[in-house]
Amino acid sequence: MDNSGSHASARYQRQTDLKNVGVSGQQKLAGARVLIVGVGGLGCPAAQYLAAAGVGTIGLVDHDKVELSNLQRQILFEENDLGKNKALCAEAKLQKLNSDVKYIVYPEKFSSDNALTIFQDFDLVIDGTDNFETKYLINDASLLADKPMVFGSVYKFEGQLSVFNFQGGPSYRCIFPEHHQLDPNSCIDTGVLGVLPGIVGTLQAAEAIKIILGIGEVYSGKMKIFNALNNQDQIVSFERNEEEINRVLQSGLASSADKDEMACAEEALYIDVRENHELPIVDHIPSIRIPLSELEKRFKEIPRERNVILFCQTGKRSRQALNFLEQKHGYKNLHHLIGGIKELQV
Repeated sequence: MDNSGSHASARYQRQTDLKNVGVSGQQKLAGARVLIVGVGGLGCPAAQYLAAAGVGTIGLVDHDKVELSNLQRQILFEENDLGKNKALCAEAKLQKLNSDVKYIVYPEKFSSDNALTIFQDFDLVIDGTDNFETKYLINDASLLADKPMVFGSVYKFEGQLSVFNFQGGPSYRCIFPEHHQLDPNSCIDTGVLGVLPGIVGTLQAAEAIKIILGIGEVYSGKMKIFNALNNQDQIVSFERNEEEINRVLQSGLASSADKDEMACAEEALYIDVRENHELPIVDHIPSIRIPLSELEKRFKEIPRERNVILFCQTGKRSRQALNFLEQKHGYKNLHHLIGGIKELQV
């Protein structure tokens, strides 16, 4: 790695000219190790700017493959990358951007079984995921490993940014308790303006750089909410919730085997909460379709004495359905497919 010699001096001059960075700050960046979980709309721009800034080691975690629909917002990828693993593909692109950086690639699914093992080799983690389940997992692992989590999220025209588990500050669960009652319609799969993940991912990179350098004001204990449609910013403040923190510290991370023990049972009934017009049709397993929009009036069709697995296209709506049924109707026998219909290998 040549981040500290004459090569680095020329490359990072515009950066080291800043009083708050300088040569010593560039050396901090060169020694930093940043993990990015999810190399998609958020993770791609974050990875690009961190690599360009000279962060010494960047970890990339993603088991997903590049799809045509990704190219509208994940502009690190190209048409000839379709079908390739995102983490491996991103590494190849980033090597061309800055070959002095060390890239560690994990082309595997991020889970409770590997989270803490992966986290131990990094200083902080950037959340580039797009589902609640994984965000909670990243938060809990970063809390247990004592690593800051730079959070980002996008929804339609809105972007969110915050930093969790930073120097004793609040965690993701302090503002979004997993057991809170959610609007059943709030997580239905929707579109997103392609430029928005680029904005949020870039801001995540900026937060990571500030943390590494120890400069500026970090978004800990507050969340930036940006609306691209009307150019309005909102800052929401929140405090550390000791009950939520202690729950994670005491329970740790349950293994995937523990979580999936019932879900893997052959006698389980699958409930498809997608809308009736959505494809593909699942007919190779015992399943019925109860759209999320009809769940309130049809929930009695779901048995309570049998293992039930909820699923949708991406895992978002099934998570909402699970929360809704457990909180409002007291179901105790429910699971859902985190990765959506892909996990059924249709």
